Amino acid sequence: MTNYLTSELQPGMEVTETIFTSKGQMIMEAGTALTSELISRLVFYGIEKVKAQQLPAAPEPMGGAQKGIPKPLSGTSGGASESNPAAAPGTTPEPAPKQAAEPEPAVAIPSRSRASNPSYAQKIKAQPEFMAYQIEYQKKAYNIRSLFDSIIKHPEEPVDLQRILNSCYMLAGMTKNTIDFFDKMHNMRLDDDSVYSHCLNVALIARQMGKWIQLPQEDLDTLVLCGLFHDIGKVQIPDEILNKPGKYTKEEFALIQQHPTVSYQLLEKLPIDERIKKAALMHHERCDGSGYPQGLKAGEIDDFAEIIAIADVYDAMTAARSYRSPLCPFQAIGMFEKDGLQLYSPKYILTFLKRIANTYQNNRVLLNNGQSANVVMINSKHLTRPMLQMDDGSVVDMMDLPDLEIIKII
Repeated sequence: MTNYLTSELQPGMEVTETIFTSKGQMIMEAGTALTSELISRLVFYGIEKVKAQQLPAAPEPMGGAQKGIPKPLSGTSGGASESNPAAAPGTTPEPAPKQAAEPEPAVAIPSRSRASNPSYAQKIKAQPEFMAYQIEYQKKAYNIRSLFDSIIKHPEEPVDLQRILNSCYMLAGMTKNTIDFFDKMHNMRLDDDSVYSHCLNVALIARQMGKWIQLPQEDLDTLVLCGLFHDIGKVQIPDEILNKPGKYTKEEFALIQQHPTVSYQLLEKLPIDERIKKAALMHHERCDGSGYPQGLKAGEIDDFAEIIAIADVYDAMTAARSYRSPLCPFQAIGMFEKDGLQLYSPKYILTFLKRIANTYQNNRVLLNNGQSANVVMINSKHLTRPMLQMDDGSVVDMMDLPDLEIIKII
């Protein structure tokens, strides 16, 4: 066993001692096999050194097929199948009755479009730049954690806003374009995305929205800070409530609803733009008056708070949770289309939905009937029902097929 710097760890290594945070929280048990995601988690928690070991490589199988188990053909698995039950491990094949020679049945090989390409997420995560982005992302999330802790302990001390802004812009600079940004963000998802990761995501989404509506740089900086600080009050909610699977009790939901007010109180004395404080207080208000904590309506909600509200909900919907899988971007768009114009400012929600949907034009998608297709044209009036090119080359209009839905980007 050896002490490794976290930066020296590689997927496949095994942790040889249980790892704890500085506060005594266990984050990894001894014997855990490291993955890219777990290494990034160590970076997030500021773990600098780890006792680990290289696992021995698995022995190569002997040449040829094992006795009684035919060597798999290309495009098939090596186990038993309906056409070859005798291939099951641990069984002795019975001799087949003699028959006239017949040509062997063709092996069923999936179509090239599905079999020869890894999934969309796998392709993203296989890119060398994704690992670099993942490590930097976790560092930035850890910086936000440290910043929040400092503000909570010393609420009247000045904050180096430029430093945290530079961190966000540095991370944004690691993406090539809009689709690359959303690809990387969606594939950073963990079942237990932290408040800090969520705030970072909302800041980056808000920055993209600010660019779409052509905000001047000074306002764009302020909007990014609105996203970074909007949920600071959630840090003071117990984890067992904040991450509870299933429905909140009345008392638990009342506690959750206090976080915008708590966020505002934590930021109130800081010498920062008032729009940052208002975004923290108002990002759960809705234009129809159904939001909280004040039940404000359209015209009473700060503009930047309305933008943060959209970014906040989009990130929450497309994030994995312990009790559900993340929504596909098209599913999230569909939910916004259904209720968005009543809840969110039309001047922001319409721009957001149009631009986010256009991001996925020409992408490959999985449908609820099991088929895959390419998005060839976004329908501007119904963003979740584009024109699709199917695997057989045919083009279909989802407007003509009301039961068809896009459920995944692949």
